[in-house]
Amino acid sequence: MPHVTTSQTPAAAPASPADSPLVRAARGLPVPHTPVWFMRQAGRSLPEYRKVREGVGMLESCRRPDLVTEITLQPVRRHGVDAAIFFSDIVVPLAAVGIDLDIVPGVGPVIEQPVRTRADLERVRDLVPEDVPDIAESVRLLVAELGPTPLIGFAGAPFTLASYLVEGGPSRNHEHTKALMYGDPDLWHDLCARLARVSGAFLRVQARAGASAVQLFDSWAGALSRADYLRFVQRHSADALAAVADLDVPRIHFGVGTGELLADMGEAGADVVGVDFRVSLTDALARTGGRWALQGNLDPALLFAPWAAVEPQVRRIVEEGRAAPGHLFNLGHGVLPDTDPDALTRVVELVHEVSAR
Repeated sequence: MPHVTTSQTPAAAPASPADSPLVRAARGLPVPHTPVWFMRQAGRSLPEYRKVREGVGMLESCRRPDLVTEITLQPVRRHGVDAAIFFSDIVVPLAAVGIDLDIVPGVGPVIEQPVRTRADLERVRDLVPEDVPDIAESVRLLVAELGPTPLIGFAGAPFTLASYLVEGGPSRNHEHTKALMYGDPDLWHDLCARLARVSGAFLRVQARAGASAVQLFDSWAGALSRADYLRFVQRHSADALAAVADLDVPRIHFGVGTGELLADMGEAGADVVGVDFRVSLTDALARTGGRWALQGNLDPALLFAPWAAVEPQVRRIVEEGRAAPGHLFNLGHGVLPDTDPDALTRVVELVHEVSAR
């Protein structure tokens, strides 16, 4: 298979991922155009993804280098995005350290035995590279195929992983999680410290194998007040991000419903702060004081509207992003399963067109 390139990019392709628009924007350096990628771009919205996944469970798909490589490359080929996002799931490293779990279609990760006591904590061991040789192999295969297009590695943040473990699966109210946080803060911090090592090790495996940037997803951090985030969460996210601090890869930190936490998430050790669709980039810039590059933030539901309604919103976000130290165009959360892939391709083309320097 030949190298994948972003053929719709108006400027000449970079010589290497380190000089790509995405990595440069993440570092606050000049770029030929605003880089674009989409959370969950590799996955359910693409018919070619559904075809290759037929009869293969999610966890197995994430651990087979042939499938991971193919699925990760699919949106780069189709959309001309400026980066590939490693196809995996945030609970993959938990399964790799022996947690009994399954990813149930239509539900999400389900934990057989929730972690709620000191004895339960002993089932959560540290992750070592030997637990995930397939992840490193997948990254190496992808880097070879992508050429100058960067690969973004990722992991789940300690709070979000802890919530899945404590709740036993997805939760609307996080009642067991908050009960543990307040009821036994020592156990909570010990759990999150261990999960920070797991997440950090997972990021490090990807970065050492060749990923050019990493993103830490704190999907459920918006369930917390700022005081609780600072008391119970921030230090552990900082430890996870610190695991790749010496590898010279930009670090993106994203959460959902985290408009009040943007500066705090940046201070955890990010180079780029992800902004969901509930906060404009203008407001996000004011809240973060121009200290970090920003990522975001088109509402993924807007892609179901007519193009005449989508186009001005894309243009607005690109224009707002010009004021930030760096801007990575993205959605304000992941691609929804029933999204028309052609709408994503049109967004990429429009961002490249209107942001060309």
